[in-house]
This record gives sequence, C-alpha cells and structure tokens, in this order.
Amino acid sequence: MYRGTLKKMITENGQPISYFLSMEDGFIHMNQLLGKELKMSYLGSCCLNCQLEKPIFRQGFCQSCFYETPAAGDWIMRPELSKAHLGEADRDLDYEKEMQLQPHIVYLALSSHLKVGVTRKKQLPTRWIDQGADQAMSLLEVPNRYLAGVGEVALKDHFSDKTNWRKMLQNENEPIAWEAARNKAIDHLPKELKPYIVHQEQSITQLHFPVLQYPEKVVSLNLEKNPEYQGKLVGIKGQYLIFEDQTVFNVRSNEGMVVALEQI
Repeated sequence: MYRGTLKKMITENGQPISYFLSMEDGFIHMNQLLGKELKMSYLGSCCLNCQLEKPIFRQGFCQSCFYETPAAGDWIMRPELSKAHLGEADRDLDYEKEMQLQPHIVYLALSSHLKVGVTRKKQLPTRWIDQGADQAMSLLEVPNRYLAGVGEVALKDHFSDKTNWRKMLQNENEPIAWEAARNKAIDHLPKELKPYIVHQEQSITQLHFPVLQYPEKVVSLNLEKNPEYQGKLVGIKGQYLIFEDQTVFNVRSNEGMVVALEQI
C-alpha cells in the first residue's frame, strides 16, 4: 500500500506518455498499473503550502494560504494581470519576477476542440500533456507572461480558452485544419505582438496517452463523499485516471488530498 498527499502527476513525453505519482515512499509509475485493479482511500487533507492538516480550499491550498501564497496569485489564471515587468508586486515580487520574466508561449491545442493557451516555454510539452491535448502548436514566443496574456486575451474572442474535459476523456475531438487556424490566429493578433510570431517551420506536436479504453459516459469520482473506491485502471489522460466502469479521477483538482493507494 502507498500513502501520500496528492500532487499533479509528473510526466515524461513518449509513445506513450509516462506518468509518475509522488507518494511518501517514492514514485509510482502509473503506466505499470494499467489493466490492474486498484483501491483508493481518502485519509484526509494537507495544505501544499503550510503542510498543515487543514481543509483544501483551492489548488491544493488551505483558504488562508490560497489568499497569501504567491503561487496562487490572480496572474496565474489571468496572465494579462502580470505586473513583474513593471517592477510591481502582487504578493511577492521576487517570486513573480522569477515566474513571469521568462519566455512564454502562446499556443493552440486540440483536446476536445481547438483552444488557445499560455505557458512558460520550459513547461512544454508538459502543459499540453496536462490538458489532455492530442495535438498542439506554438504560435508566439514572448519574453514575459504579461505579453503572453495580451496575446491570449486577443485570441479568446476567436478561440475557446477552455477544455471540455468530458469530451477530452471520451477522445471526442474535431479534425483541425492547422494552417488555416494558425493564419486566423495571426490575423487577430495585436500589431505589437507580430514580431513574436514563431516563424520556423511549423510542426504539429502529436501526443500519445496511455489509454486502453476510453469511457463512453464519464462519472467523476469524489473521494471526500465516497471515501473508498475500487476499479480497474484502463487509461491516463491529462491529469485524469480512467477506470473500466467509466469512473474518472482528476489528480490535479484533488491536490492536497491524503490518500492510500493499493493494487488488489
């Protein structure tokens, strides 16, 4: 039996992608559990910031830490609110400079449908993997998070910025004419961002997830309401574990939850 506080799974790109879950005694290579019967049990919660046994509010943090830690600032979800390039602090200027003042990518990705997104350059292709994107393309490379946010805001009028997680897990996505989509995006970019367009030969990144069986109907597992669950693991996509009985469990949205995991 393994015990630990959930954090998002670590990934390594490959064919297929490899997933690793961090627990108290080390890492579990989740791919090796495909086709196996697993039991998950809810044991409590632990804030990822203060490490106290407190209820999780959002993003793996207790309520007080969520409103205090720089790792949960508004600029994370809304990069256009970044201010480090102006030398202005949100919560912790040193942290925000480290995170915001580095190359960022504005991209198009296909998960359930084509969407626009932003990530730090060094987070590729991890960001695409975490979103369950089957294909993705870099559009802009900018020097800071604020400019990436400006680009995303401009494109949100023409592309979605959300993933339909149910369709993503069911592997329902629409075929994309990538060249036409890229040209459309470029046409709607503000003039000041045109110099940052990624011009080198465009290649579509293909991502291959370790899935034996996609669910036809998705049932989300809430371990706090149902503290014990047992099922056969048949796939991993995005940050979701997919089980044979159509149950899915989002590891990332349950960060801070303390669980026990065992193979039956």
